[in-house]
Amino acid sequence: MARYSPLTHEEFAAICARLDAGTGTRQDLKAATKHLAALLVQRAPGASVEVRIPPFAAVQCIAGARHTRGTPPAVVEMDAPTWIALGRGRLAWSQASIRASGERSDLSHLLPLDEA
Repeated sequence: MARYSPLTHEEFAAICARLDAGTGTRQDLKAATKHLAALLVQRAPGASVEVRIPPFAAVQCIAGARHTRGTPPAVVEMDAPTWIALGRGRLAWSQASIRASGERSDLSHLLPLDEA
């Protein structure tokens, strides 16, 4: 599983401004997704939940039982625009289209991550 480094808040804000204006690129979408994934791992380190944002990112987070092969006991998956909206506090967990299963798959208590 890859490790991602967060952007500065200013870099992320510039990307979000482009995305909000409708001029964002696929690279902006990818950078914003990885930035928020990195912040999630910083906020909730661990490996009991796998968060997937295809095709850009997948991370493990939240302390607990670690899995090493196959499908983890808790998986959360969504598209990049949903992840970015959640991470920015622009969308509530309860209103988002998310595929989640397993214990600890509700990440609402960890959001937002960067309100740019």
